Amino acid sequence: MSLALVIASLLVAAPMGGSPSFGSLAGAPQDQYGTAMQWSAMLLLGSAVPLGILAATLYSHLRGQGFRVPGPAIALFGGIVASSILMLSALVTWTLSHEAIASDPRLARASELLAQSSGGVAHTLGLGLLVAGIAVPGLLGRMLPAPLPWAGLVVAAICEVSVLSLVIAPLGFLALLGRFAALVWLVVIGFALSGATRTRTTAPRITTPKEPS
Repeated sequence: MSLALVIASLLVAAPMGGSPSFGSLAGAPQDQYGTAMQWSAMLLLGSAVPLGILAATLYSHLRGQGFRVPGPAIALFGGIVASSILMLSALVTWTLSHEAIASDPRLARASELLAQSSGGVAHTLGLGLLVAGIAVPGLLGRMLPAPLPWAGLVVAAICEVSVLSLVIAPLGFLALLGRFAALVWLVVIGFALSGATRTRTTAPRITTPKEPS
């Protein structure tokens, strides 16, 4: 759900010249610009809610499986950060939809940079922690097929390295790559964990017959 809403938000903002996280917001008539940005902000804000719920659900699932390592707590922290910072980006985007802000070039630019950095790099850093916090227990506890946790660790590394884009502009693509790779990985993991849970629940119990007294 979060991935679908993020994509919808980007598609709504695209005709206006970009999105709050990845592109320029200038170059459209104010009425069209404002309406598109308000819809984009609403969808972006909505996408933060299922992401937070997913983080809490995965944390509860891992704890229920007996994991007492820091991984689940790191995943929960990363999910809360990713969800909260995405809400901030959405609210700044909504603020940019108003003419009083958009008509002031300096204020509009400052708001745009805040929307970009929070919805881009900062959000991606939180996603990286969420993915890593699930991948490590999944690998050590062997509750997932080996390729999935290893892929998660690669995705998490990309997400964390994306912070370099704040000082090395050409690396800006890492935030986009890490963000969508992390969301797709979380979708796959959700199905994998639910399938593993059903298998354990429906598996027949093997009992040893008692010896006659």
